[in-house]
Amino acid sequence: MRRLLSLIFIIAFSTLLLASDLQLTILHTSDIHGNIFPVDYATGNYAAVGLAKVSSFVNHMRSTNPNTIVIDTGDLIQGTPISYYFSRIDDSTVNPVIRAMNMIGFTASAIGSHEFSYGPKTLEEAVYCAEFPFLCANIVFEGSEDPVFPPYEILTLESDDENLRIAILGLTTTIIQKWEDPEHIAGLSFLDPVCVAEKYVPLLREEADVLVVAYHGGFERDLATGEPTEEFTGENAGYEILKRVEGIDVMLTGHQHRAIAEIVDGVVVSQPSSRGSFVGRVELGLEKRNGRWKIIDKSVGLVSMETYDGDKALLETLGDFENRVQSWLDQRAGFSIGDSYISDHFEARLKDNALIEFINKVQMEATGASISCASILTDDITGWKTGPITIRDVISAYPFSHSLKVLQVTGADIKTALEKSAEYFTYADNEIALTESCLTSKPMHCDYDMWEGIEYIIAVDRPVGERVLSLRRNGKPLEMNETYEVVLNSYRSGGGGGYHMFEGRPVEREIMLDISEIMTDYVLERQVISATLDENWSVGTGLVHTIGWNETLRSIAEMYGISASEIMKYNPDLTRVRSIPTGTELIIYRPAIP
Repeated sequence: MRRLLSLIFIIAFSTLLLASDLQLTILHTSDIHGNIFPVDYATGNYAAVGLAKVSSFVNHMRSTNPNTIVIDTGDLIQGTPISYYFSRIDDSTVNPVIRAMNMIGFTASAIGSHEFSYGPKTLEEAVYCAEFPFLCANIVFEGSEDPVFPPYEILTLESDDENLRIAILGLTTTIIQKWEDPEHIAGLSFLDPVCVAEKYVPLLREEADVLVVAYHGGFERDLATGEPTEEFTGENAGYEILKRVEGIDVMLTGHQHRAIAEIVDGVVVSQPSSRGSFVGRVELGLEKRNGRWKIIDKSVGLVSMETYDGDKALLETLGDFENRVQSWLDQRAGFSIGDSYISDHFEARLKDNALIEFINKVQMEATGASISCASILTDDITGWKTGPITIRDVISAYPFSHSLKVLQVTGADIKTALEKSAEYFTYADNEIALTESCLTSKPMHCDYDMWEGIEYIIAVDRPVGERVLSLRRNGKPLEMNETYEVVLNSYRSGGGGGYHMFEGRPVEREIMLDISEIMTDYVLERQVISATLDENWSVGTGLVHTIGWNETLRSIAEMYGISASEIMKYNPDLTRVRSIPTGTELIIYRPAIP
């Protein structure tokens, strides 16, 4: 009996092996953001990122399975000083990111949102020099439905006299049109990727054995529960594509910088974080049935690049250009008196800090606006301490390719924007923490703004939408119906990050330079800069207390365990201390960091 069972198992296993006529490996990268070398440009130290490491992994996988293709889902050519240097300083050679991808042998890439950041010339040259297609079906020429880029690629793999046809459909988030410099996307229109996928997928399904959607966008809902994970702005439509469009075998995503490797309703889903720190690995087992290939087995996982060395050939080829970048970065730009340095990023978002004040001051001086908002864009940003400041220090403090716009907004718009920023925090068990969406989705640190030119306090233990306890300008309450000139980056000015209150507001003027360039020029011109801190804002907990009969400032202070002077600090209009009229509203506030 045991022999019979063993024989049955062997026959079944052998049959399974014979049925798996072809094994297809799809490797997936996304949001490389200019990372080629395994280096942290802010420090010059080693980092487990970059296309050089990806190249070593791809070579390894191709040696084990020649039926391996490599697909990227966008945001390639912007994001590091090497990309900036190529775009702004020295473009005498082929874009180094494209050169690296050509050496690796990428199959295709979807157009990413930041492919437009350096303008059409840089993007056009990248597309021209790439030995792989940049795909996008939903970016069309204005006034038509003609795609600007090839909408899809059909690849034929030959194995043992058999042909496997793989269709790759490119799609891109439509958020670009809301925050990109209008000159960079002039003449283009952005169609709903869901509707475009519904158009193309059935057609490609007839042509191909395996259908891959390469979407530079992420998921607006939890993949397991379907619960919303962010505001529905059209920025991420991956979940809707999955649910509405039938016929997709593999969905490769990006934009959110999340680490996702799942199978959802039979569709393989991948999103490999960012910077080449991980590579998505999709395995499809196929067999020929009735003249057509059929997927009989599928799996997906994320592979860390930590243990892979950089590809020596690639490093040597691009080494000279990288050396020029490193030398340029280490040039002295100026000298700082005082620290504009962030050692704790969470604390830096709870209380005014010198680095964000510097960025806001630069924005205000460059544009003439008297109110400004800015963000600590990532938790890799540190700033600088007293002493010499290099170009690396300055550029690393603002690594995104944003320009500046001055909008005409109302006091009510500013208040609404501050309430939006306050949603970054939550309050539980007597502690302030990041809101759940920042923990489960892409940590959108760049969507928490800090302001200069106004004075405000935020109490995060209050309900969402009611957290701004005080909002003043030059010591007086900000007028909700008055208009003010506010300078902000090009991403935010278009409503990026869910800041819809800025959409459509009149643009007074623009500075068509990257903010990092403006900051560098600011330091180079002055040579010596001083760290300043006016402590015009803070985050904490608080409430509004309505004074009852016979209450005094002392009794109220004792009630809340604070001093009378603290109450007076946050209630500057309080003039009568000994006898305060019943019904007067007082702000009771405790900053998270005194």
